[in-house]
Amino acid sequence: MASNCEECVHYDYDDEMDVWYCTMDLDEDEMERFLRSANDACPFYRRGDDYATARRQ
Repeated sequence: MASNCEECVHYDYDDEMDVWYCTMDLDEDEMERFLRSANDACPFYRRGDDYATARRQ
């Protein structure tokens, strides 16, 4: 399982704060592992695909 946040559909940009962040609702333990980079692979990773919706139409 991949863990490249920049390609993940849950990785979003906040214009007001000028920062990238993960939009997943992580519990306290998951957030600690995420911040410490203890996960080799993120269990929530889903490859972002801007054209996925267009293909379904």
